[in-house]
Amino acid sequence: MSNIAVETSGAGTFDMKLEIVVIPVTDVDRAKRFYSELGWRLDIDFKPGDDYRVIQFTPPGSGCSVMFGKNITKAAPGSVQGLYLIVSDIGAARNDLLRRGVEVGEPFHDTGGVFHHADGKCVVSGLNPLRQSYASYASFNDPDGNGWLLQEVTVRLSGDIEVGDPRFTSEVLKAIHPTTPG
Repeated sequence: MSNIAVETSGAGTFDMKLEIVVIPVTDVDRAKRFYSELGWRLDIDFKPGDDYRVIQFTPPGSGCSVMFGKNITKAAPGSVQGLYLIVSDIGAARNDLLRRGVEVGEPFHDTGGVFHHADGKCVVSGLNPLRQSYASYASFNDPDGNGWLLQEVTVRLSGDIEVGDPRFTSEVLKAIHPTTPG
């Protein structure tokens, strides 16, 4: 497998937006209470009969929503992992969730860089020491075990990032410039 990004011709000729992520839950009303208590906007609660229900919530500031309900997915409850919520201040976001009664893990960072390793081998407790963008995380689960990650992003990646830019981890820079030493 190559680590080289491939540019496609015609990219940007039309919008293609991620709109909804379906998450599997056991108890629809329990999930509705949980996501409501997060402070997310309830967009729809549609129940045309006893065998079908759709609930949609949107996190504050997000262009993408989550949807769950009855008979909308065959996935096992709790099987969706690695749902990223991007925040500008991970401490403030974590404190807000804790205040709302959500069990949020302690902040962590990954010595490997931009995305944490799911196997946990490179995970270190605490915020990224330099507070570099894309490098600090905290995690929580919904009542069914669907896994969420808060990721602190203070500066967005762009195509003009140069090697040595102190705003990003060396791993981010290597992803952009594969020839970066280190």
